[in-house]
Amino acid sequence: MVVGCGGHGREMLVTARALADHAGGPRWRLLGFIDDRPSDENLKRVQRLEVPFLGGLAWLHDAPADTHHVIGIGDPQVRRAVGERIDQYGTPAASLIHPAATIGPDTVHGPGFVAFAGARVTTNVTIGRHVHLNQNTTVGHDCVLADYVSVNPLAAVSGDCHLNAGVLIGTTAAVLQGLTVGRDSVVGAGACVVRDVHEGAVVKGVPAR
Repeated sequence: MVVGCGGHGREMLVTARALADHAGGPRWRLLGFIDDRPSDENLKRVQRLEVPFLGGLAWLHDAPADTHHVIGIGDPQVRRAVGERIDQYGTPAASLIHPAATIGPDTVHGPGFVAFAGARVTTNVTIGRHVHLNQNTTVGHDCVLADYVSVNPLAAVSGDCHLNAGVLIGTTAAVLQGLTVGRDSVVGAGACVVRDVHEGAVVKGVPAR
């Protein structure tokens, strides 16, 4: 099931359905959405997608034993908080890799990893739990992406970079070769990172400051 009825969660549905239509890949049967505080508008949008809304996270308490989840929440810190709650239920996380994404050789990823359409990972990359690579992102060779990292659409992470846990890379941003981005920091949309980013920092601009 997908955790989160917002736009990011509904985009998860697109990836899951693409996998269901793709021969030879993992096939998931979507049970529905869960969300503790869905807006009325998002509930209507889920209904139009013809997918059931199952209730809040407490639904997991009595979920079937073979149920898996994927967290459809874009904000890394909120995703982490929700993930820690779900861990208490013992429900395993599914990984979704869109058929139009490319994952290169000697790349490993943790549970809950999601690669949307057009995501490109080259080679020798290590990816943690609940990492999201949005549409048309690129991650170069020998990178390490720790747990709960988000790389937003059209962003580029060059080779040999280290993105620590909870990092958010904004839309169309670029991180240059060999740099480290500290835990829970944010790289603003369109920024170009040319030096290491400290933990918890928010940087923007060209060059990013």
